[in-house]
Order: sequence, then structure tokens, then C-alpha cells
Amino acid sequence: MAAKIIHFRIFAAMKQRLLLFILSLCLLTVRLEAAQPIVVSHDSIRLSLLTCAAGEEIYSLFGHTAIRYENNTRGIDVVFNYGIFNYDVPYFALRFALGETDYRMGAIEYDRFIKEYAEEHRDVWQQVLNLRQDEKEQLVDALLENYRPENQLYRYNIFYNNCATRPRDRIEAAVDGSVLYADDMSTTDTDITFRSLVYRYTEQHLWSRLGIDLCLGLPADQPISRRTMMFVPFYVRDFFAQAHIVDNPDLSTAGIDTTESIDLIGMSRPLVSEEETLLSVAPLPGTWTDCFTPMRTFLLVLLLVVVMTVYGILTRRSLWGIDLFLFFVFGGVGCVIAFLVFFSHQPTVSPNYLLLVFHPLHLLLLPHLYNKVSKKKLSWYFVLVGVILTLFIALSAGIPQKINVAVLPLAACLPVRAVSNIILSYRRNGR
Repeated sequence: MAAKIIHFRIFAAMKQRLLLFILSLCLLTVRLEAAQPIVVSHDSIRLSLLTCAAGEEIYSLFGHTAIRYENNTRGIDVVFNYGIFNYDVPYFALRFALGETDYRMGAIEYDRFIKEYAEEHRDVWQQVLNLRQDEKEQLVDALLENYRPENQLYRYNIFYNNCATRPRDRIEAAVDGSVLYADDMSTTDTDITFRSLVYRYTEQHLWSRLGIDLCLGLPADQPISRRTMMFVPFYVRDFFAQAHIVDNPDLSTAGIDTTESIDLIGMSRPLVSEEETLLSVAPLPGTWTDCFTPMRTFLLVLLLVVVMTVYGILTRRSLWGIDLFLFFVFGGVGCVIAFLVFFSHQPTVSPNYLLLVFHPLHLLLLPHLYNKVSKKKLSWYFVLVGVILTLFIALSAGIPQKINVAVLPLAACLPVRAVSNIILSYRRNGR
């Protein structure tokens, strides 16, 4: 088995170097075409932005972006992809939480690329870039430089440096001039936040939304600019469709208002020359787990906790196992949130008001809770938690951070159990 793995890795490395060599030859062809436009038509070289529909996995819920390079003269059709990662890397989940995940750029034959997305039932759209020959050369040169083994890795950030922003940046850098978008890309008067975009693209994946929501803190609720919104591939596609390439990079110093596209007639060209749908497939049907949404699940949990609590009060049983289980779950979730708040380099996770509900202290005080609740004694910590969570639920609408409503019925379980602890301890002392 080890020998097979070694042989596979050697083959993969050889294949990668071969592809890099072929693409380098293609770059030489591009340059020759620029020098001898009469011999080879410029149309033989096409560079396109590919936008892929969302998938079922959590990492694909926001879609995907890639750059397609076609050289009809050489028979080359390759897709450059900045979204490659490896789950098997040691401590991948930990490094992702810390904001220290490295993704890499790769290249794949177009036929294989489109086949994989067809198998995943994900549509693919193409926007042909309206680049001059020298700009094509510049972009291909940058892509090949990124594709070198020593340059493939980059520090990934879901919002600021991902598979959508890097192709955008490479295309903008290749333009001999500047890219002018139809809207003001820098203003933050959009009323759109990172969290609202997460909600938009996780409508059919409520458990994934809840997981992301728990990790995002107050900064995720601040309005973001349209340019920042382009971490979502679909926004890159939409903004590219209306963008123009301004051939004169010094328009701002020439006294021309670049916000008025009417003034740029004859001085600019559309960034995208052609759009088409490369792949259109029927979406996958929903699964049975769609019925068990977080809200329904946690309402059911709250109902069960209320019923068991009433039963325990009537029979004078503490049912302390319920309390230990709830505090263990709340404490475990709290450890994850606290870790993100205090140790992660992610810019959108701290501060997080959910630390009022979930925090590691629940785990640290489990022995105290067991000692008190199992003997029907009053636990000051239990009462304090009950008061805090009651206020949290009552005032949740006024908290600056948007709270996922599914958290509220789950948070209500502990105040209900705190009431049981107070009543049973009172009865015990009354005897």
C-alpha cells in the first residue's frame, strides 16, 4: 500500500509539472500571437470567468469561481481553481477555526471540471472576458506564476481571501487600465452584512446556518461594501456583467467623474463580451432531515424538558441527569465559541454575545451542580444562569448582535430546570 501511495504521488507530481510545461508553451503562443496577429487570430485565445452553483456540502453553499483558459490553436482547455483544500492535513479543523488554513491553486482539464459539476448537479455559467491580447498575456502569466508548486498555497479567509476574490483580483490586475463597476463599490450603505449573506445562501441548509451563526460574532452584523460582498461568487458574476474596462488609468486626474458611465462612451469597453450557461442540471431533491429544522428540534427539546420538569416537581424527583446533560452541551458549545473569540484570527468572530448562553464555565462547575442538584439543594450558580438566560431571551431583540431564533428555545431549557431546582430545594428545606 505504501508503495502504491508513493507511486501515486510521483505520478501526480509528474502530471502537475507536465501541465505547467504545456501551459508555459501556451503562454509563449499568446506572446507570439501578440507579435504576429495576422498569422493566428486573437479569437483562438479565450479567458473566461466561470461561476458554479451552490452544492450540498457546507464549503460549497456559496458557489464557486474559477478561470477558464482556452487555446484553440493548441487544443488546450484548462480551468484554474483557487478553491482546493485537503481535509487530511493535520489539525485542519483547528487551523480553520484559528484562521490559519492554507488553500491552494490548481488546474484541471475543462472536460473533467464540467463532468464533476454535472455529477454534483451544479449549474455552471461562463463570462468571456473582453481582454486585449496583451491583457490576456498578463493574466495567463499571473495564473502560471500562481500555478508553480512553490506559489500555489495561500492563506485562506472565507470573507476576504477566497476562491472568488483571488480570480477577481488577478483579472483586475491584468487589465491595462482599471475596472469600473456600475455601482459604488466602497460605500457601506448597502444594509447588507456578512450574516445576512450567510442567511441568504443557507436557506435550505438550516443546520449549517446555525453552525455558522454560532461562530459569527458582532462584527458579522456590520454593513459591508459591495466589493466585500464579492466574496460570494454570484456577486462577482453580477458585478462583472455590468463592469467596464477603462483604458485610460488616469481618468481620475483628468477631472472626469468616473461614477457617470455616460461620460466614458468611446473610452471604455465592457469587461464581459459574452455570457452563456455551460451546464444546467436539475437540482438534487431535499432529504428527510429537512423536516427536522433547528427551531422544530429545539422546541421539541424544550417541550420534553418542560414535561419532565413538571413530572419531577410533582414526584419530588430532581432528575439531575437532565441538568448535567444540558450543562455539558452548553459548556461544550461554549468552549468552541470561547476558543474562536479569544484565539482565532478570523475578523468576524469577536466579540460574541452568545458567550452569555454558551461558555466553558458550565463544564467547570459540573461537579458543583451534581453535588447540589442530586441532593435537591439550591445551587446559586443554577439560579444565576436561570436569571441571565431569562433576561437574554427577553432582551434578545435589542442585542446589537443578531441572534439565531432557534437558540432561544434551547436557552429556555436551563431557566426551566432552574425553577425545578428552586422548588425542590425549598420543599426539602421546608421539611
